[in-house]
Amino acid sequence: MCGIFGFWDRARRDVAPDVLRDMGQRLRHRGPDDSGVWQPPGRGVALGNMRLSIIDIAGGHQPFVSDDGAIAVVQNGEIFNHVELAAELRAQGVTLRTHSDTEVILRLYEREGIACIRRLNGMFAIAIDDAREDAMYLVRDRIGVKPLYVRDDGTRVLFGSEIKAILAAAPSPDVDLEAIHHYLTFNYIPAPWTVWQGVRHVMPGTWVKFGRGPVPEVRRWWDLSTQREQDVAYGAWAEEFLSILDDATRIRLRADVPWGAFLSGGVDSSTVVALMAKHVAQPVKTFCIGFADPRFDESSFAAEAARRFGCDHTMEVAELNMLDRWPHVLHHLDQPHGDASFMPTLRVSELAAKHVKVVLTGDGGDELFAGYEKYEAFFARPGANALGDAEFQRSYFDSISLFAPSAKHALYRPEVAAHLAGIDSFAAAAKPWFDEAAHFDRVNQALYLDMQLLLSGNNLVKPDRMGMAVSIEARTPFLDWRMMEFAFRSRGATKLSGADKKHWYKKAVSPLIGDDLAYRRKQMFTVPVGEWFRRESFAWLASTLRDSALLQRLFRPDAIEGMLAAHRDGHANHTRELRALAALALWAAQHPDA
Repeated sequence: MCGIFGFWDRARRDVAPDVLRDMGQRLRHRGPDDSGVWQPPGRGVALGNMRLSIIDIAGGHQPFVSDDGAIAVVQNGEIFNHVELAAELRAQGVTLRTHSDTEVILRLYEREGIACIRRLNGMFAIAIDDAREDAMYLVRDRIGVKPLYVRDDGTRVLFGSEIKAILAAAPSPDVDLEAIHHYLTFNYIPAPWTVWQGVRHVMPGTWVKFGRGPVPEVRRWWDLSTQREQDVAYGAWAEEFLSILDDATRIRLRADVPWGAFLSGGVDSSTVVALMAKHVAQPVKTFCIGFADPRFDESSFAAEAARRFGCDHTMEVAELNMLDRWPHVLHHLDQPHGDASFMPTLRVSELAAKHVKVVLTGDGGDELFAGYEKYEAFFARPGANALGDAEFQRSYFDSISLFAPSAKHALYRPEVAAHLAGIDSFAAAAKPWFDEAAHFDRVNQALYLDMQLLLSGNNLVKPDRMGMAVSIEARTPFLDWRMMEFAFRSRGATKLSGADKKHWYKKAVSPLIGDDLAYRRKQMFTVPVGEWFRRESFAWLASTLRDSALLQRLFRPDAIEGMLAAHRDGHANHTRELRALAALALWAAQHPDA
């Protein structure tokens, strides 16, 4: 796990060393153990790395450079099958001087070119400088576990694991109003947009090749929608499911530093910890936070799971009101996110970081196997399954939207509404994914949309940024490529059966983790922001929204005041809307020129 950064200049102009140092320092929390930069003279390229040393502590210094100096590689992440790939390379006569997974990438690329990416099982963002092709590649893992941002002004390309590295090398661009428009729909800014004009994601499962010409080559190297649903008996399904998840967990235990797991006592984290315990002799170190308010406290379930699996369990009771941590969270996010669960995720990450450098998590299980209440609620609607294709797509989109289109335009000042009048978040951000998933059944279409938008846009941002804020690495067995493809070969009826979410999944893991954990009611990992907004934090919220120059520039003050009053007086529940506006205001306060 690391932070990567660098540039590519089409006119072969170099960037000053102090600029590169500043880019790297902005990412020091991602890689406090080591650093390195590759900047060959006269080529207008640099690759940098801030390293969190996890595998081959002594030998894993980056960048890795080929013997002839023609190829250099940096990566953020881990290649979990590097052991098998290294053995294959050695059998072919290739000399590997280290046990680093990044050297495996270099040696594979030397032999196979960019096609080697398909052989990697991992979470990664990779930059490759290839003097033979006079080009630079940026590569992102299949579903976007690891972040990678790019700014291309037509002459110079800047890239980084976080946006703050890019802003260190160039003046801050203008705020992207279209991105804000989409933010108000999704509660996060969906890729490829970011809050800044011209700063974009390298999309998941994609590589981008920059040469000397003005237009980069973009290639999608992995596509989840190529899967086809199959009819499989439960016994065969459960056997394959458990086999894949067991191996995905096993290879994610490869590390030369202490590791553990986040454990909530929910079905996903309990299953991961149970499988971890099968593969190691020592007790698995597990971590959770509890709250004094029983409505939000899962610690008893986590303790039950820890006892069952013989874990070395650490729990701390945390303060419930974490609003004072919100600005720190947003600093690490680089963008507004309205999800309150980032705050407790940071808190449990801080707890784990006192003991380990790697944690395994259950992220991805809900999106793959229909674990959220919203799926049950939507498909339980009368006539939901009888909708035409277009009606279904729009109806599901509306069910997950924060502000409806009419509500957004009622919020905007007239000049902003006019500027955004022709932009439809459904058409721009959702429909392309729905179109890719049209051959799936309706449940899998909904899950596919959330895999591509919610998971990579918000739910994977959470463990990456909050873990990296305290220099720990989060690994996600459910997002092994084999599990993702298996999940979308599985029909929706195996996942959602009436009110039974994760239908076959829970049945398969029940012998492993017990019925109590497998079938316990899902509890969201969050805090009661809406209650605070009505009572003790109302004055803070009102002043935060009223004092924000960005909000005042974009939104009608009377519309904001109306939401505040209706929420405070109990006439409406505007928790999510006010939370999103507060996050935008707090983010903007850190960027006064925005």
